[in-house]
Amino acid sequence: MSSLHEPFSHRLKNKVLGAPLHTEQLAHERLGKPTALAVFASDNLSSSAYASEEILRVLLVFMGVAAFSLVVPITIALLVVLGFLILSYRQTIKAYPSAGGAYIVTRDNFGIMPAQVAGVALLTDYILTVSVSVAAGSDALASTFPSLSPYTLWIAIAFIGIIAYGNLRGVKESGKVFAVPTYFFIVNMFVLIGVGTYKVIFSSLPKSSSSLPGMVKLGNHHSSGLLMGATAWVALKAFGSGGAAVTGVEAISNGVPAFHEPAWKNARETLVIMGVLLGIMFLGLSIFAARVHATPYESGTPTVISQVAKFVYGGGFGNILYYSLNAGTMLILVLAANTSFADFPRLASFHAGDNFMPRQFMVRGHRLVFSNGIIFLAGAGIVTLLATGGKVSRLIPLYAIGVFTSFTMSQAGMAKHHITHKEAGWKTGLFINAMGAVLSFVVLVIVASVKFKEGAWVIMLLVPIMVVGLVRLNKAYVAEDAELHEDAANLAQLATKRRHTLIVLVDNLDAAAARALQYARTIRPDELRAVHFDLDPWKTQTLTTAWQSLGFSRFPLDIVECTDRRMPRAALEMVSELLLDGETEVSVLIPRREYTKGWHRLLHDNSSGGIIDTLSQLAHCNVTVVPYHLGAGHEIIELPTIAKVGTQAPGVPDQPEAPIELRADGTHKIGQVALRRPATVVGRVRAMRIQPWGGNPSLECTLADETGIITLVFTGRREIPGVRLGTVLKAQGTVANLHHTTGIMNPIVELLSVPEAAHSPSEH
Repeated sequence: MSSLHEPFSHRLKNKVLGAPLHTEQLAHERLGKPTALAVFASDNLSSSAYASEEILRVLLVFMGVAAFSLVVPITIALLVVLGFLILSYRQTIKAYPSAGGAYIVTRDNFGIMPAQVAGVALLTDYILTVSVSVAAGSDALASTFPSLSPYTLWIAIAFIGIIAYGNLRGVKESGKVFAVPTYFFIVNMFVLIGVGTYKVIFSSLPKSSSSLPGMVKLGNHHSSGLLMGATAWVALKAFGSGGAAVTGVEAISNGVPAFHEPAWKNARETLVIMGVLLGIMFLGLSIFAARVHATPYESGTPTVISQVAKFVYGGGFGNILYYSLNAGTMLILVLAANTSFADFPRLASFHAGDNFMPRQFMVRGHRLVFSNGIIFLAGAGIVTLLATGGKVSRLIPLYAIGVFTSFTMSQAGMAKHHITHKEAGWKTGLFINAMGAVLSFVVLVIVASVKFKEGAWVIMLLVPIMVVGLVRLNKAYVAEDAELHEDAANLAQLATKRRHTLIVLVDNLDAAAARALQYARTIRPDELRAVHFDLDPWKTQTLTTAWQSLGFSRFPLDIVECTDRRMPRAALEMVSELLLDGETEVSVLIPRREYTKGWHRLLHDNSSGGIIDTLSQLAHCNVTVVPYHLGAGHEIIELPTIAKVGTQAPGVPDQPEAPIELRADGTHKIGQVALRRPATVVGRVRAMRIQPWGGNPSLECTLADETGIITLVFTGRREIPGVRLGTVLKAQGTVANLHHTTGIMNPIVELLSVPEAAHSPSEH
């Protein structure tokens, strides 16, 4: 079938994204711990590059240089929250190894509606993660090359396009692309901390001036501030800004299925590694920022991490380390968006599986990724950047609300899970998850309070609006499903009508009509006729003359009057008359021209659409469109006739008993087996035929290898454990001609590879 024409869109995908991956290759797209750390932890690890800066940006405005004494304690407080979240999500991964994100945990423990709140909060957080990460990455680039500062917004948008493209190529390939920058950043951060620690112990670090042009304006620290409560409020506000440092913790629990087996164990170990790395880097950078008095700039560049590196490394050889760190920072900040691209499409597919998002989000694309989710996320991230001007300080207030909402609901759900199931060690798990829920809720309240006027109100308003929208979408899907499934089984088993009349609507005797007429003749109904509605006497006379010259038998042409030119009404009256006897099933074939260019469609009427809508309302009337594609740029494909195994040309004697070529493992190529001779073949189950319960019990499978296909028939059985689409098996038996198909009756089979069983969306 390689000669079949492929559309331009498919050929373009092959060129841009690579060859399509087959469904059974999904298991091979799983990730080892080193690659998974790069894919799922880059968001969490990258926040160490800007969390300290966001804390200082708040403190310095109110407290002046006294802020440098408070940044480390606030960092430690955030690391305590991080520690409990790491322990909490270890419990989650163990309890939900198939994917334990906030949506799944909340749905299983609190129900479908609370799950929508958790899911929507997390979806918005993923969108903001993309925007914050690429915006911070473009700021890091501008810190190294100040001439790029006016273009940071457009650089950030370009970064989103690059990351989306990498993810559209597939999970494993995107992991390979993003692994090197992640580890490059980690190495640079540890070098920075190591060099800085050495200088603190054996020499000293210089201090920056905090009053340079462009820096945030310093406030005054008053001793009465604590009594007035201002200092406590400022500390909470700084704590809320630094809360961005613990975002991304849930990413690994959402992506457990992407890990190599044992997936849950590898995911838990990766989660701990991520937490330890973040804690060291975040605390280290806060300590050195306080030491050198690194002060944020109003424009966002140069960044605090860039200033710290400048003072720690100094000049000379230190310049190389400085530029290396800036490069690593830019790369991991940009690639941190990849965490969202790994998790957002999967979470959207869960929502879609529960009928709370468009079902297009459930479809895997060219490279076995949820392409629609990736494209949507990229578009939403770009819109968010344009709305905020790509400023990290404007994005951060929006950032933490969604993630801490999902943290709270997820950990509360896990606490309920422990109480309900009481598994081994449930009391310890209950304490950990309950504490995680309490801490997450406290941080959520703090962030919502101190960041409300700075933009947090947008997310607090957007989440319930989106939940209402998803609920309405769910009701529409449920209503559709109910209508489609109501009495479906009974309708399928209704007795067929005694007569079948087939009508072909003919406007002109052209190629489109000829295709429909040719198809109609193969159906062989009780009555077969063509119908033309008389709208133009001259056109009708031309058609009548042409019809009389055709060599059709049993195919009359009916000319039906249509004085008011309402063809849908005329078709309705004609079919209704045929259905009045209560014993007739009517099928109507409508030839329709399809146009390759949109503007061509504007040049022609769409009268067939009205006829289809009208006739579809009648019971026992079935409408079929027979398309004819105009201007497709290729001829109609005539497939070559392929001789079946064992068939002979007239007068040719039976095949001699020649030896058949064997593979190295002693099996035969399917395309070379011969009738009435034993064969052992290996292939993948490509198709199956399932018999209804009322029929004779049997199971038929189409087995395929690179040389051909063969049918395996198992009589007396409706299913065989492990045999399903994608199963690779070895079959042994005598080749026979089974209903004009080459096959083996009741073969001896051995299962070589069994794909994962299908799960309903609710089982994810």
